[in-house]
Amino acid sequence: MKLKLFFAALLISLPPALVQAETATKRRPNIVFILADDLGWRDLSNEGSTFYESPHLDRLAREGMKFTRGYATCQVCSPSRASILTGKYPPNHGITTWIGDRSGTAWRGSRRQDSHLPAAYERNLRASEHTLAEVLRDAGYKTFFAGKWHLGSKGSWPTDHGFDINKGGWDVGSPRGGFFSPWQNPNLESGPAGESLTLRLGRETAAFIEANKDKPFLAYLSFYTVHAPIQTTPKLWKKYQDKAQAAGLAKERFIFDRRLCVRQVQDCPIYAGMVVAMDDAVGIVLKKLDELGLADNTIVCFTSDNGGVSSGDAYPTGNLPLRGGKGRQWEGGIREPFYLKAPGTTKAGSKSAVPVNGIDWYPTLLELAGVKVPKEQAVDGVSLVPLLKGGKIADRPLFWHYPHYGNQGGEPSSIITEDDWKLIYYHEDGRNELYHITEDIGERKDLASSEPGRVKALRAKLDAWLKETGAKMPEKDTEFNSEKREARWKSISTRGKAGLEKRHASYLKPGYKPNKDWWGSAPLD
Repeated sequence: MKLKLFFAALLISLPPALVQAETATKRRPNIVFILADDLGWRDLSNEGSTFYESPHLDRLAREGMKFTRGYATCQVCSPSRASILTGKYPPNHGITTWIGDRSGTAWRGSRRQDSHLPAAYERNLRASEHTLAEVLRDAGYKTFFAGKWHLGSKGSWPTDHGFDINKGGWDVGSPRGGFFSPWQNPNLESGPAGESLTLRLGRETAAFIEANKDKPFLAYLSFYTVHAPIQTTPKLWKKYQDKAQAAGLAKERFIFDRRLCVRQVQDCPIYAGMVVAMDDAVGIVLKKLDELGLADNTIVCFTSDNGGVSSGDAYPTGNLPLRGGKGRQWEGGIREPFYLKAPGTTKAGSKSAVPVNGIDWYPTLLELAGVKVPKEQAVDGVSLVPLLKGGKIADRPLFWHYPHYGNQGGEPSSIITEDDWKLIYYHEDGRNELYHITEDIGERKDLASSEPGRVKALRAKLDAWLKETGAKMPEKDTEFNSEKREARWKSISTRGKAGLEKRHASYLKPGYKPNKDWWGSAPLD
C-alpha cells in the first residue's frame, strides 16, 4: 500500500507532459495520417524544390523514414484514396478513376476525340470493404476524418466507412466555393469570412487530438489543397511573385508532350502560397502533438494521392526531373512524397530506396498498432515495418491499371515495375514503353525495341495480373475520327501553348489581378 502511494505521489509531482507521455506508453500508438491532394513529388523543399517552402513537412521527413520511391496506386485521386483505406489495388476495389468521371459512350460528350471508350467503374467505396478506419475503430481507436473524401455520395461518406467524426468529407473532389470562407460544404460549417479552409482543417484535426488525448486515436487529415482552384492570399502571392522575379523569369514554361502542354518550371506564386498553407496546417497538428506530450507515441504519415498538376486544370507546377504529372502514366503522375515517423521503430533521418505503394499503408499501420488484418480483407499491400526497422521486404513487382483518359493528358494504360525497370502498356494501340527508372528517371529513353526479351517477360506478368484482378478494359469507339483528334492536338500545341505562356507570365507581372473565379481555374475532379 505504501509503495502504491509512493508512485502516485511521484506521478503527481511530475510535469503534466511527462505524466501524459508515461500514460501514453501503456497504450496503442496514435496515428495521424496526412494526405495531400495533387501534390507532386518535387513540390516540397526537402524533395528538391527551390521555389516552394515546406519547413514542417521537411521536419517530418527528417524525423522519420523517407521513401525515395514512394508511389500512389493511381495517377488520379479517388482510386488512390480507396487503396489507402483498403490496402487493395484499384481493379480489386473497383474504383479506377475519379468518381464522377465519364465512362462508356458518355465519354463522347467530353469532345476529346479519343479512340476508345473508358471502362466502367465503381461509383462508391464498397460497403463490404473493411477499411483502415473500421478495423482500428473495432480495436478501440477513436476515428476522425477531415477534408476531402471523394469516395462516394451520401451513404458512402466517411462515417459510413469507420470514421466516428467527419469534418468536411463528402461527394466532391474540389472545394465548392473555393479555399476561403464561406465555402459550400454540407459537413463543415463556414467560418468567418475569408477563413482559410486548409488552416481550418488543420485546426479541426488539432482540436480532435486534444479532445481525445487520453485514448488511442486515428486522425485522418485529407487536404483539398493543392487541388484547383488555385487560390492564395495577396500576401503570399506577393512574396512568391518577388521570389520568382529575383530568381529570373523563364522565357518559356511549357512543352507539348503527346496530348497536352506540360509545365516545366516551378514559379507560380499562387500555387506556392497553397503549398505554404498546407505546410502551416501540418505545423498546427505537429505542434499540438508536441504540446500534449503525444509525439513519442504517435505515428505520423504523409503522402499525396497523385502527381502534381503540370498539364490540364490550372497548369500550376512542374515535376522535373520527372516526366508528366497528374493523370499521366509516367513517374510525374504516380511518384509521391512518402514519409512515415513511428517513434521507437523508425530512425530519424532514415531513407529507403525500396519501391513502396499506397496499398502498403493499410498493413503497415495495422501492424504498428498491434492490430491484425481481417481475414475477410484480401490485402494486396505488404507491411513496411521490416524496412522501418532497417531490414528488408521480399522483392515484388508493382502494378497500375488506368483504363481511362486523364483530364491532364493521361492515356489508357497498364504499368508494371520490377527490378528498376518500368513497362507501360497502352490499350489504344497495344504498344509498349520500357524504361530503366534508376538510370532514366525522366523516362526519355524508351528501350522497348532494344530489350524485346525483357518486354515479353514483364508483359507476361502484367497480363497475368490483369487477368487475375479481372481488370476492366476500355473499348474501341466506333465513332472515332482520327483527323479531328490530330487537329485538336495541333491546336493545343500551337495556339493553346501560346495562350498558356502568356497567361502564366502575366501572374508574375506587377499589378496583376485575378478574375472572380481565380485565374480561370475550373477543377474537373
